[in-house]
Amino acid sequence: MASCARLCREMEKMNQKIADSLDRRILKELVRDARITNNQLADRVGLTPSPCLRRLRRMEEAKIIRGYTALVDPAVEGWTMAAMVVVKLSRQHEDEITMFEAAIREWDEVLECYLVTGAPDYILKVMSTGLEGYEAFIKGKIARLKCVASIETSFIMNTIKERRI
Repeated sequence: MASCARLCREMEKMNQKIADSLDRRILKELVRDARITNNQLADRVGLTPSPCLRRLRRMEEAKIIRGYTALVDPAVEGWTMAAMVVVKLSRQHEDEITMFEAAIREWDEVLECYLVTGAPDYILKVMSTGLEGYEAFIKGKIARLKCVASIETSFIMNTIKERRI
C-alpha cells in the first residue's frame, strides 16, 4: 500500500514541474474546455501562440497533462445504473492485491478504482445495464475472486456535482 510520504513527494515533484501561474492558468482553461485552440488559449492566458504551445508541450511531456478525452453519456453504452462499491480483501498480501487489481483493470464496468485508507481496501465506481446487470457483474466477476472478503454497494441516485481535472 502506498505511503503518505511517497504520495507527498510525488505531489511535490508535480508542483515543481508547473513553472508558474501562467502554467496554472493554461491548465485551468484546458479543464474548462479541452477543445480550445492554441490561439484561443494563448489569448485567454495573455501569451502569444508560440510560447503558449511550448508550455503546453512541456506539460504534456512532463505528464502533467496526461491526455484529452470526450465525456460520453453512459446511456450510449447501455449503462443506466451507477454504483459505488466498497471492497474489502480477505488479506492485504501482495498476491491478493495483485490479483484484485489485475482483474479490475480488465472489467469495462469499473470506471474508477481507488485504493483507500481505513476499513475498506478499495472503492469502485461501477456502471451497469440495470439491477440485473449489476447482479451479474457482482456474481460473475467480483464475488468469484477468492481474495474478496466483503462487498458493499451504494447505488448513485443522482449526480450533484461532477468535475474532471
